[in-house]
Amino acid sequence: MASAPDRLQSLDTVRGVAVMGILLLNIVGFGMPEAAYFNPRAYGGSEGADLAVWIVNFILFDGKMRGLFSFLFGASLLLVVERAEAKSENPLQVHASRMAWLLVFGLAHLWLLWFGDILGLYALLGMVAYFFRGMRSSRMVVLGAMLVLAQALVFASLPFGAYYLQTVAPDSPGYANAAKQLAALNDSFGIPTAAETARQLALFRGGYAQILADRFAHNSLGPLPMALLFGPETLAYMLFGMAALRSGFLRGEWSRARVRKLLWLGFGVGLPAYAAIAVYLINSDFSLFSVLLGVMPLTAPVRPFLFLGWACLILLLARGGPLNARIAAAGRMAFTNYLTTSLICTTLFYGYGLGWFGYLSRAELYLVVAGVWALILLWSKPWLARFQYGPLEWVWRSLSRGRAQPMRRGAD
Repeated sequence: MASAPDRLQSLDTVRGVAVMGILLLNIVGFGMPEAAYFNPRAYGGSEGADLAVWIVNFILFDGKMRGLFSFLFGASLLLVVERAEAKSENPLQVHASRMAWLLVFGLAHLWLLWFGDILGLYALLGMVAYFFRGMRSSRMVVLGAMLVLAQALVFASLPFGAYYLQTVAPDSPGYANAAKQLAALNDSFGIPTAAETARQLALFRGGYAQILADRFAHNSLGPLPMALLFGPETLAYMLFGMAALRSGFLRGEWSRARVRKLLWLGFGVGLPAYAAIAVYLINSDFSLFSVLLGVMPLTAPVRPFLFLGWACLILLLARGGPLNARIAAAGRMAFTNYLTTSLICTTLFYGYGLGWFGYLSRAELYLVVAGVWALILLWSKPWLARFQYGPLEWVWRSLSRGRAQPMRRGAD
């Protein structure tokens, strides 16, 4: 984390939007059974306002905020490395220490608080991204595009695997295993059985001990399974972010006309493609095959266009003012705000807190999002008026550097 005078406010503003925007999708993971994240028919309502909420989120935000966050992570990674080199520090040592402690935070978040952690994934892939730091920005973009296409191929195995499982005859020797795999896919992406839905409702409306035991049982390998499934595109997004910083895009060095051209390209390609996929999913009544095809391989090649479009739009609109200052402050404290969001939401939805899990419709969940956003915007700027870092940013920085860092503004 850079000290305040050395920061790029453009990065902070985009990161602030990203960390708040991620909650638009994560809120479903906090408040509903697993399959509802991908399939509105699974739980929480798929008609009227609930369907409208799904459509808006799918076209505008789903995957784009995560992509934007990964994009900014890559940019910040390169910025930290460049500043370490400028200070004649060992850049690999600085970076490796940061990633090692980020992995510790990620594992703690994953195992102790919420199963949807992305910090551990970033720590693993951040170490890989470091070794591409010397590439020209154009080569980073080309390599990133190749990784995105590779990700689409990885994702394609899911729908076509499901299609194959559905064709296995009941009298076939492999039917029992195929039926088991198909049920697992339905529990995650399709329409879970009533028994599975009841199991998840009982689990997350229960006490901390049983939730913790389930989390360890299903996430014993930490971020490794997620890295295998989402690794290529996440690394690609980091490379795009490094290229965007090196090219001057995220430093505010591009002309507004050039940024507008990239915005039109991003939204011009991304919005129609996502809208067409949404129509396909609705017309297919969110069948298992259509969901696996629509939300995985079909979206992968067009998602980068949309989150780059979002980055352009944010940079064009971020022209000062009190709201921009508060969003930038939220971005400077993205690490703290990300983890605090998990703490708030698990307390609201899980049984050891208020126990709201499964009680709110899809549309009603966004009342919670609005409340959490208000808290983030209200508290980040006043905190940073007194302190140089967010509380968890300070802990991460101090651990990474092996000594307590100055916290209060004006401290030596």
